[in-house]
Amino acid sequence: MPNIQPHRIKTISEYHRFMGLPKPEHPLITVINFESIRHLPDAKSMSLVFDFYSVSLKRNFNARIRYGQQEYDFDEGIMFFMSPGQVFGIEFDKEKELKHSGCLLLIHPDFLWNTPLAKTIKQYEYFDYSVHEALFLSDKEETTVINIMQNIEQEYHSNIDKFSQDVIIAQLELLLTYAERFYHRQFLTRKITNHKILDRMEEILTEYFNSDTFVKKGLPTVQYIADMLHVSPTYLSSLLKVLTGQSTQQHIHDKLIEKAKERLSTTSLSVSEIAYELGFEHPQSFSKLFKTKTKLSPLEFRQSFN
Repeated sequence: MPNIQPHRIKTISEYHRFMGLPKPEHPLITVINFESIRHLPDAKSMSLVFDFYSVSLKRNFNARIRYGQQEYDFDEGIMFFMSPGQVFGIEFDKEKELKHSGCLLLIHPDFLWNTPLAKTIKQYEYFDYSVHEALFLSDKEETTVINIMQNIEQEYHSNIDKFSQDVIIAQLELLLTYAERFYHRQFLTRKITNHKILDRMEEILTEYFNSDTFVKKGLPTVQYIADMLHVSPTYLSSLLKVLTGQSTQQHIHDKLIEKAKERLSTTSLSVSEIAYELGFEHPQSFSKLFKTKTKLSPLEFRQSFN
């Protein structure tokens, strides 16, 4: 897909107009049935950025979505989440009628204002995952999600009263908690794929720490590891936390300690020399990290071999 200047959509009403939909019932939150969107704006491809949160449940989508540099085809029930300001692209065949089912929940940040969810929504890391790291739903899970979205829709269609926002916020929190549970389940059930990521990460770290790049540039960043694995940094850390209990940064440090142990046990270099070799500006920082990870100081570790 060619690079296209993103079209920014600031309000939910603007999104409805852009997609040729009727005016939304509520200006700050809406649930849209994808089957009601038959024709996208007159272009073969487009790039969009929303100023609001979106939660999509898509099935049988005969177009391609690009998020970052990844493309994704939808042929089964999957769910993905985006925060305000994230750019994504759509490419479709103008000769074919647009087909997709599912629903789209849009939430403007102003709707969350003065509620606990305004802060806690930022804790749900899957809003920073890429489209290709989407949530694959079972039929039962899909039914759960659709029921919650329908509850939200029914609430803002009803007569608005002083309880309406609280009821909708409660439903949103329930939806986000279920999504957290479903992602956790996905990390565990898609073990073959996930273990391939773990194995590949080990290879990348081993190659990096044995290369000139490590000597020249020091520790690899989380972004570097994620890029090499073709996943987003947030997704990688979430996956690792579920499978290993450790973040990406902790895995990098573990590999560093492995290298330090090798240097301490097979060379006569001083602790300071090893610290500098491993990219530390201050030997004390190296010693502190080593002791945190091994319960021994570098000297105590070396002496244990004598």
